[in-house]
Amino acid sequence: MTERTSTNPTTWKPGQSGNVAGKPPGTRNKATRMVLALMEDGAEAITKKVIELAEAGDLAAARLVIERLAPPVRERPIALDLPDTATADGVSKAQQSVLEAVGCGELLPGEGQILAGIIETRRKAIETEELERRIAALEAKK
Repeated sequence: MTERTSTNPTTWKPGQSGNVAGKPPGTRNKATRMVLALMEDGAEAITKKVIELAEAGDLAAARLVIERLAPPVRERPIALDLPDTATADGVSKAQQSVLEAVGCGELLPGEGQILAGIIETRRKAIETEELERRIAALEAKK
C-alpha cells in the first residue's frame, strides 16, 4: 500500500481547526433564524389565537398566557431583622431568628435554608479569623 502525502496547503493537521476563530458566540443557526422570522411575522395572530383558546377553556393555552403575563417568581426579597453577626454569639442568635421565622411562616423553608447557609458562611469566617488569631498568638510566644 502506498502512503500518500499531500502537498495541498489547505489540508489541516489532525486536531487543527480550519476556522481558528470559530463560530462567534450568540450566532444562531439557519433553522433557528428561520423559525424566529416566521414567528415574528405571525406573532400577533399567534397571540390572539392562544388568547382565544384560553378564553374558550383550553387549560394549556391559559397556562401559557398566564406564564407569559406573570412569570413565576424565583426569588423574592427577604426583610428579616437579624442581630449583629460580628461574633459567634450573634451568629447563633441570627440562626435562631431564622428558625423562628420559618416556624411561624414568615419565611418559606427554602428561603430559611438559603439564609441559614449565608449565616453559616459568616460563622465559618469568624471561626477562621479566631483560629488565625490563636495561631499568631502561639507563634508569637515561641
